[in-house]
Amino acid sequence: MNILLQIAIAIASVAVLLCLMALVKYLAKAYGLSAEVQRKLVHIGTGCYALTLPWLFPERWPVYVLIALTLVVMAVLRMPRFAKGGIGETLHGVERRSYGDLLLALAVGTVFLLSDGRMILYVLPIAILTLSDAAAALTGTRYGTKFFQIEDGQKSLEGSVAFFMVTLIVAMVCLLLLSDVPRANVILLAVIVAGFGTLVEADSWRGFDNFFLPAGLMVFLDARMGSEPLALIAIMLLFCAAIWLALWVAPRIKLSRHAARVYVIATFLLLSVTTLPNTVLPLMVFITHACSCRIRPCKAVYPELDCVAALALVSFAWLASEKVTGTSSLVYYGLTTMAMSVGFIALAVTGFGQILRWSCLAIFSLAMIWLHHVLMLTNGGSTLWLAMAAALIAAIPPILMAEQFQIARSAKIAVLALIVPVLACVAMMGVNNGWL
Repeated sequence: MNILLQIAIAIASVAVLLCLMALVKYLAKAYGLSAEVQRKLVHIGTGCYALTLPWLFPERWPVYVLIALTLVVMAVLRMPRFAKGGIGETLHGVERRSYGDLLLALAVGTVFLLSDGRMILYVLPIAILTLSDAAAALTGTRYGTKFFQIEDGQKSLEGSVAFFMVTLIVAMVCLLLLSDVPRANVILLAVIVAGFGTLVEADSWRGFDNFFLPAGLMVFLDARMGSEPLALIAIMLLFCAAIWLALWVAPRIKLSRHAARVYVIATFLLLSVTTLPNTVLPLMVFITHACSCRIRPCKAVYPELDCVAALALVSFAWLASEKVTGTSSLVYYGLTTMAMSVGFIALAVTGFGQILRWSCLAIFSLAMIWLHHVLMLTNGGSTLWLAMAAALIAAIPPILMAEQFQIARSAKIAVLALIVPVLACVAMMGVNNGWL
């Protein structure tokens, strides 16, 4: 298949998506479909089409072109002119705030990249996102009677049960048809995937399940699909125990149950894909964020969830970078998480006296730089000068302009923390490829 034809198929695919949205809008007017049903019809159609991508394109690059075009179109459809009254209303007719349309396209691209051609790692997460998520939403909307509260609304127990059952079936079918996993492991993996996926979907907010669900399932399967049955059972028991402990601790430290469960999910994923020492710096992000919010409260509606979202997106971005560049990104990821921790502490100490403020920040920054140095020595080496630069850039704006970090605090600090690692990564690529 030549280049022009693949580009034409990518453009035609976006046109098909727009036609699907127009058809759903027509059906909504003709049959009085609710806003939620409209969204899920588009969601199902988009997901089913995404499942064909590995077979539709013989090369990988047209898929990324398609994802980029889709993101542009989704961004345009969020404009008021199209979101209210136009075909964008099929996605944005619900009252709650959601980024699900953008995150769905981003998730397909991320999972496609990280699965590296292994069908089970792509098809299973996307199939669950497509079928189980829609089953949960439609079941909850139509038959929901028992509801539980999350930060930006409520979800139904009936919807979660539907999600679990559909996911269990989808996982078993995909594992049997697309992998050589031992039959005993199929059942255990399917139960873990169904339980983990149900918790992610139930605890999602602002449409983030469209990204975290498939991406999280993909990295878990990649890391644990070959584990022994006893190891899988131990993972299930530890995860359940961690959830119980988090729910017991949450009210005692004035943390919402929802945020506590999200922290456990994030920690579970970190431990699934890396060794325990490599989780220290990411977990320090959660701890320092909690300190900054306790000492200097954030004006964001869901600061804890925003922190998890920022760290998760940073984590998957560095995973994707590793696939694209072919070089380890662990040192750069460590730099990013170390700098995020320093940035949060910089915000926390802004209310202290001048001498105490800079003393605390200097001591903590040096401690984090040393910790990063020690942890990274076994992962390709550590550059102290880069660590110092990353900490400095992440700390100075928050401590001098604290008021600018009262909203979208986690996102802003994540951007600051990425500056030095990204520049260092690009420079290293330039040296390795002879650009510099």
